[in-house]
Amino acid sequence: MLLNTIELGPDNGDLSRPPVVFLHGLFGQARNFGFFQRRMAGTRRTLALDLRNHGKSPHGMMDYPTMAMDVHETLVAHAALPAMVIGHSMGGKTAMMLALEHPRDVRCLVVADIAPGEGGFAQSRQLAHDLEALPLPAYLDRAGAEAWLGQVIADRPVRDLMLMNLELGENPRWRIGLQQIAASMPAIIGWPAIAPGVHYEGPTLFIAGGRSRYIQPANYPVMRQLFPHYRLDVIRDAGHWVHAQDPAAFLALIQAFASADHGGTR
Repeated sequence: MLLNTIELGPDNGDLSRPPVVFLHGLFGQARNFGFFQRRMAGTRRTLALDLRNHGKSPHGMMDYPTMAMDVHETLVAHAALPAMVIGHSMGGKTAMMLALEHPRDVRCLVVADIAPGEGGFAQSRQLAHDLEALPLPAYLDRAGAEAWLGQVIADRPVRDLMLMNLELGENPRWRIGLQQIAASMPAIIGWPAIAPGVHYEGPTLFIAGGRSRYIQPANYPVMRQLFPHYRLDVIRDAGHWVHAQDPAAFLALIQAFASADHGGTR
């Protein structure tokens, strides 16, 4: 499946360094990384992808090997490999699977606040089913949509995120593949079995939110097994949405990681 892609930069025409690829989280879309994409596009080719069932990409059932295949097929079509790949949450799991299945095509890897294992998304599972069961009215403007979503979403930032996925006006509709997302939640929460000996040797940076519990010490052995050269940085005052809650710190980390010597052949 070819995914919708937003491509920017570089301003100076330098294509000598590997491109940077951004993969969003559940219920997000490519433009969630717009701030970081614009900052990095000054010196690097950048591509932000809508994962399947999100943004303007096609819909279908989801699991991480399938989503990694989508990303790989799309980057091949854009001649954007090998690449530095940055993924948050569900996008982080997709990025890890891409690196494990196509290690030569991932120059280096950044995983934002998710671990390689089952977990996370506990509230999202219920949210997906609640939204699927919520009948759409005949008309919605923004104020009406906020009130309508407020029936099942108490948290304002989450409502704002979901508003981005609604087409308002007469006969409003979801842009996302909500039915497929709800049906795929066990696979999204889960993590597929990895064959013994499979691992990614490239440089790997995990970025955790200090107020998030998505990466725990119990995850460290599997992180080391699958990504033996990983390091973990913590953004102390951020929660799960590390890039949105402290964008300056997140940008500094990914820029420093991108500037390290990851451009040569491993």
